[in-house]
Amino acid sequence: MQDHDLVRASLRLMQRWTPAAIRAPAQKFMPGWLPAGIPLVAPDSESARLGRIGSLEVRLAQSKKDLKRAQRLRYDVFYKNGSAIADAKTLLARRDKDDFDKICDHLLVVDHEQKLRGDGGAALPRKPPVVGTYRLLRQDAADRHGGFYSESEFDVADMIARHPHLRFLELGRSCVLPPYRNKRTVELLWHGIWTYVRRHRLDVMIGCASLEGTDPGRLALPLSFLHHFAAAPAEWQASAHGSRRVEMNRIAKEAIDPKAALHQLPPLIKGYLRLGAFVGDGAVIDHQFGTTDVLIVLPVSAISARYIQHFGAEADRHAA
Repeated sequence: MQDHDLVRASLRLMQRWTPAAIRAPAQKFMPGWLPAGIPLVAPDSESARLGRIGSLEVRLAQSKKDLKRAQRLRYDVFYKNGSAIADAKTLLARRDKDDFDKICDHLLVVDHEQKLRGDGGAALPRKPPVVGTYRLLRQDAADRHGGFYSESEFDVADMIARHPHLRFLELGRSCVLPPYRNKRTVELLWHGIWTYVRRHRLDVMIGCASLEGTDPGRLALPLSFLHHFAAAPAEWQASAHGSRRVEMNRIAKEAIDPKAALHQLPPLIKGYLRLGAFVGDGAVIDHQFGTTDVLIVLPVSAISARYIQHFGAEADRHAA
């Protein structure tokens, strides 16, 4: 599927969730402060299954092998076929990994019909391939191990402190294989996230999302659109750290063509906005990944009623 086909597929899906108001994402920091040997917390088989559409199933990773499969997918999307620059360790491992992986849950979309074959054409007795993934970091885990990834780029700690009674979830490392970048896969990923949010009684989703490129001048239109039309209100405001902050306000509001700006936004960011998300103050350039990052803030209370109806009371429509 070409990029413009992906945009149309994502928009068709998100139009069902449009609020009354109006790669690959993100998380790439590799901290050195996490203790070694943190075990992957594996859910049991029953609780790991979150939903299914046809041959595609969304579930949580249950083992280190599952995690490695997600990391290999991320490597293929971010490094092999993307603009990220791999160091020697990443090239040798052929996996995108960092210390945050050890304390996160990992959402996987697997295709049960896809057959992996050997050289002779015989089907190999291997697990179905992972074709999509999301990384989920709950606040309780982040608090125990030094904070969220987003704190390397944005001052989210101050925002969280303003909401001491709410529970935060960080979303990151979202990627899908090109042939699966369609409505069905996107719907399954969001069904899995919503089921996870309900299960853990989470209140706010945050995370970094990326625009391709590191020249703010060439991204002036989408950055300015986000600044003028999607800026977080004071209670949800979080700014990029001063040493890394890039100004988003580059074009006057009255000079912006919203349709043209939306066309330049990545499908993932457009999807977040249609759900009711806000954007933080300032962007951050990540030269290693060749991207310009913005902070997404999505309170559950701001999600459109139509989205809640689709994945809330009738969530059984995707039952595994």
